[in-house]
Amino acid sequence: MCVAIPGKVLSIADGRATVDFSGNQVQAYIGLVDAKVGDFVLVHAGCVIQTMKQQEAEEIIELMNGIE
Repeated sequence: MCVAIPGKVLSIADGRATVDFSGNQVQAYIGLVDAKVGDFVLVHAGCVIQTMKQQEAEEIIELMNGIE
């Protein structure tokens, strides 16, 4: 089972987004969803698979931080 943690899109170029996950930046293919800079997204297998509301993203991040 995989657990996706929300990240924030920092930039988009050439079909790829730079996504920040609590200070870790990764590149993800963005062609499957309509995301823009500043959106919170879920990434799986190198692809952005979903955008989400900021409040939902922050709640999930807070819960995950509590587990650590």
